[in-house]
Amino acid sequence: MMVVGVTGGIGSGKSAATEHFQKLGITVVDADVIARAIVAPNSPVLQAIVAQFGDEVVHADGSLNRAKLRAAIFADDVAKQQLNSIMHPAIRDEIHRQLAAATSPYVILSAPLLLENGLEHLCNRVLVVDVPEAVQLQRTVNRDSVDEAQVLSIMAAQLKRAERTAKADDIIDNSGSLTDLHAQVEKLHSQYLKALNE
Repeated sequence: MMVVGVTGGIGSGKSAATEHFQKLGITVVDADVIARAIVAPNSPVLQAIVAQFGDEVVHADGSLNRAKLRAAIFADDVAKQQLNSIMHPAIRDEIHRQLAAATSPYVILSAPLLLENGLEHLCNRVLVVDVPEAVQLQRTVNRDSVDEAQVLSIMAAQLKRAERTAKADDIIDNSGSLTDLHAQVEKLHSQYLKALNE
């Protein structure tokens, strides 16, 4: 099974790109979706998080209180590592399971921190959805209604744009319209299918 890893900085339009691959019949394994699913109420991962960080990281309905958890790890590197040691193995296991279950001609692994977390070794190709940093900032502020400082701190935690694109096998320039994006996705889709038949 050919695996194409899709990544890009916050606000670059990864979701719009992977949604179009999905419309073309390609299975998308999304690390963000998995990260949310593994902390469902009563899940072993959520229980481990509560054991580590206390009951205050859970809402009354048993769901994860993300704001409280973020606050608990925000400026504490040890706490952040403790959380990662609980979450990352579970996320990886589920990624492997979903990749193995995929039945489309090739499969997309979508992960915002694909390169930062070393997930590119699971991929045959790395596709970076790229936009200028000013566009990332503007799109994210508008989309998430958050202040610029928060977006800049997220961007600072991600690979620099030049480093990310240097590691890419394929790049989509998403600074244009949605129509432009879809055309680039369709072109790559054709190339990937062709490569499979060679």
